[in-house]
Parts: sequence; structure tokens; C-alpha cells
Amino acid sequence: MRLQDFSVEVADWSRERDRDTLLDIRRQVFIDEQGVPEARERDGLDADCWHVLARDDSGRPIGCARLGGDHKIGRMAVLRDWRGKGVGVALLRELIGRARAQGWPEVTLAAQVSAIGFYERGGFNAHGEVFDDAGLPHRAMRLTLPPPAGDAAAERDIGALPASHRGETAAARLQLLSETRHRLAIYAPLLDNDSYAGTGELAQLRRIAVSGRCAQIRILLHDPAAALRNDHRLIALAQRLPSALQIRTPTEEADLAYASAYLLNDVGGYLFLPEADRPQGRAARHDRVVHAPLQQHFDEVWERAEHASMLHTLDI
Repeated sequence: MRLQDFSVEVADWSRERDRDTLLDIRRQVFIDEQGVPEARERDGLDADCWHVLARDDSGRPIGCARLGGDHKIGRMAVLRDWRGKGVGVALLRELIGRARAQGWPEVTLAAQVSAIGFYERGGFNAHGEVFDDAGLPHRAMRLTLPPPAGDAAAERDIGALPASHRGETAAARLQLLSETRHRLAIYAPLLDNDSYAGTGELAQLRRIAVSGRCAQIRILLHDPAAALRNDHRLIALAQRLPSALQIRTPTEEADLAYASAYLLNDVGGYLFLPEADRPQGRAARHDRVVHAPLQQHFDEVWERAEHASMLHTLDI
């Protein structure tokens, strides 16, 4: 999205570079300027939120905000020199647009009393009494989001899939595998026997692998040797279809420190788990906005990674 002399982009909290950038903006605005305690600002909810970041023409970060799965907008922060220039409006529009695409009936926020006018101009209505949050007076606000009609709804519909617990995540994973045409990317720091091991999932993986000359399943595993020792069924499938199903292992320290897991198919679908060992995340059947940065991350790590040589010792 391009507005005036700045731009707004999606930020990926799981990427250290994006995470540090978001936290730096929030430190300057909330901690240094407004005196919010760091422990209060770092509330532990960021991994489950969708983040946006504003940059000036030179690429310098100038603002950020987030949207939580609880339909709540928060951490709206714009650097002092950029206030009053439309940055906050652009960030708010991106978050509202995302909420509309998810089909949510409303979004809420806790506005600092001094910013109520700003949110009212964006269509929000204040309700309830003024309350204290981190030493600053706030008031609750909400914006009703009537469902879009006709083709506009279809254009904004990302096909969001629930992924808040193990059962939902497994169902989302199977759905995305079933909709894959020929190409699939899987990033799995951990590979337990609940993931990519069920009969339905393996059938879909096999279908993709034999779907044609352009078929390609690329998998990044931090510890393929452990999967091999545990007789994971995905490894057995790789033994039978080595030309279409390729496995590599990251070797650089920064890559091995990556703690998230995700699946990306070739129609814009994704499943993202902020913590690979926890089955809570977010997923959608066709969301290129989120899919693109994850695909870029996968491709970059793939190029740096090494073939899983321990598999070849068994003539795989």
C-alpha cells in the first residue's frame, strides 16, 4: 500500500528483524516517551497478532500497529516527527481491512483519552467509563464492520481457517494439503508424529508428489535425524519419492534459532504456528499478503541449507 511519502507493509513477528523493528518503535513511543513500564508494554500477545509496519521513503521504520485474534487493535505507535501526516490513518485502515477480510463483525480497542478523536474520525465509538492502563487514562471503543456485499466480499475473503487448538490445526493442515496443486513448502523445526503422519495427510502428500513433471515438495527440518530415528512416516514417503520430495537442513545459527513452523501451498494458502511445539496459530486458504513474506523466508533459508545427508546413508 502506498500513501504520500511512506508505505505500509505486513511485518512477521516470527522474524527477528521484523520483531526488533516493531519493538524499537514501541520502545520509543510507549516506554521512552509515555513512561509505560517495559513489562506492561511487552505483554506476550504479539506472537498471536497480525502486525503492520510503516516506513518512510528511505526505508526507515516510522510506525506500527497490531491486530489480535480477539478482534482487538493495539500497539498503535507513530514516531513523533511523523504524527499528523496520515501514518496512523494508514495503519488503522490496514488493520480494519484485515478484520473485514476475516469476516469479523467488529473490532475493538482501548484508546488513550487524548486519541479518542482520532479513532472517532475512523468510525469508532467510545463506550464505558474512563479507566487507567499503565498510568494513562483510556476508554474502550468499538467499530462495527457490516459484511461486504457481492463481489467485494469475494475479493477480500482470504478463506480464514481456525487453528486455535490441535484438532483445528490438523484440519487446517489437511485442507491446505488437499488444495495444493503441484508445489508445497514445509518448514518444521520439530516433526512430531501428529504432523504430516496421518493417513489423509500422507495420501495428499503422495498425490502432490506424483501430480506431474512440475511436482515439488520442499521440506526444511532442523533435525531430520530425529525424524529418521522415530520412523516418521513422512521420511518413509521421502524414501519412495526422492525426486519430488526433497529435505534440507538449515546450518546457520540464525536459521536454527527460528522457532516457528509453517506450511505454504501454491494457491496462496498457509498455516503458521508461531511456536512449532504448540498447535496454535493462524491459517488461510488464499492470503497472498501473509503468504508472500513466508515464502520469501523459506526460499532464503532453503538456499543456505544443506541436503539432509543422513538420509542418503540409507540410499534414500
